Amino acid sequence: MVFLVARATSTARRELGNELRRLRGDRRAADVASALGWSESKLSRIETAHTGITESDLDRLLTSYGVRVEDRDRLRELARHGRARAWWTPYRSSVPDPYDEYVALEAEAVLISEWEPQVVPGLLQTDEYARAVIEVGADVGAAETIQRRLALRMARQAVLTRDPPPVLRIVLDEAVLHREVGGPQVLRRQLARLVEASGRPGVELLVLPFSAGAHAGMTEPFMVLEFGPGTRAPVVHSEGLTGGLFRVKPADVDVYRDALSDLRERSMSAEMSRTAIAEREEALRLLAAS
Repeated sequence: MVFLVARATSTARRELGNELRRLRGDRRAADVASALGWSESKLSRIETAHTGITESDLDRLLTSYGVRVEDRDRLRELARHGRARAWWTPYRSSVPDPYDEYVALEAEAVLISEWEPQVVPGLLQTDEYARAVIEVGADVGAAETIQRRLALRMARQAVLTRDPPPVLRIVLDEAVLHREVGGPQVLRRQLARLVEASGRPGVELLVLPFSAGAHAGMTEPFMVLEFGPGTRAPVVHSEGLTGGLFRVKPADVDVYRDALSDLRERSMSAEMSRTAIAEREEALRLLAAS
């Protein structure tokens, strides 16, 4: 039964996606997405059947294509069958609008490459470290919002246990090892998690030392998400105070890939990075014992 539902959902999404692509005609996807306030990636995911579409979003899209209201019933029916309840749906109201798109892309990626100069990336955060990061968010209000965002962040980490898991390549600035997010002992336990994670198959964790000087990642943290052959093009995601930004143009993606290559070349080796993290964790352990 689960297989039949999944197959029916996939078929409906493909049929709807093909029809929407036909209706778009010669219009540039970037122009259509911009007019609707969407990312180009969102429109691409709908057209390629990687995600469903809400009825309200479908109506806005069809209005932009000039489809009469009386001619929309079949497409609405396809959209209804194509909507699958994603695991992150219960958390959607507590995060910025484009975030569910990011979670969907992260769940599909086969290679996740990330540069982080400020904090430990979410996929490797402990719950107490994550809470400390979330609590200082510019748009966080109620305690319930904090708890739901924390639950979502912890749930996202399940992607690392799927079969097969994605390859994870992370470059951390050395400052991350010293920034006492949540306090020194929260940081200590977080560093212990990093030491453990660095030993997992498919995980590369590098530390960019202060001695590296100026480098290609000085402007912003970012990640590059890459997918299986024949599925979708790579996507760059960067986070800001008011939400995430996606970049999908090949030339833009290449700039970020080159920046990652520069960062990796300037970083300590994987073994030296693991040692540096472990030594900082031990220093915090001794501090607590003194």
